[in-house]
Amino acid sequence: MGIQDIIEGKKQWRAHVARVKALPPDYQIVYKEIQRYLFKVGPIDLLDSDLLPGIVDFFEEGAASGKGVLAVTGTDVAAFCDDLIKDSRTYADVYQESIEQ
Repeated sequence: MGIQDIIEGKKQWRAHVARVKALPPDYQIVYKEIQRYLFKVGPIDLLDSDLLPGIVDFFEEGAASGKGVLAVTGTDVAAFCDDLIKDSRTYADVYQESIEQ
């Protein structure tokens, strides 16, 4: 990974954060909780995937249609997250495998 890749990655991340900050406050709160959850137990390739930008897209659509964030995600946000990553290899899987050996 060269310096250009790092610079481009930072630009993309800053643009992503700007999109999150443009969401209504309730969407921002839930997004930050989802992000925290996914960074803790989420897929190994989280930063290389389109999962986080996809969530922002989904939230932007929900906000544009006037729906509350829990109408979009459901009341169990952790279950919403688990459903998003159900087919992905996660850090939790790696940890579980390490203690089973």
